[in-house]
Amino acid sequence: MNILNLILSIILPPVGAFLQVGATKHFFINIVLTLLGFLPGVLHALWLVASDKKS
Repeated sequence: MNILNLILSIILPPVGAFLQVGATKHFFINIVLTLLGFLPGVLHALWLVASDKKS
């Protein structure tokens, strides 16, 4: 778990998700969640970073 990814996941969730998993389905899911509401995008990005999901 990287502190930079945590901070970016809170401020800009898609950027934090992209740095963690790259341009995979989780990144695009995060974009949709962020567009639907900021909090779901943040929670999803934090989940990706906390679980060390790579793809």
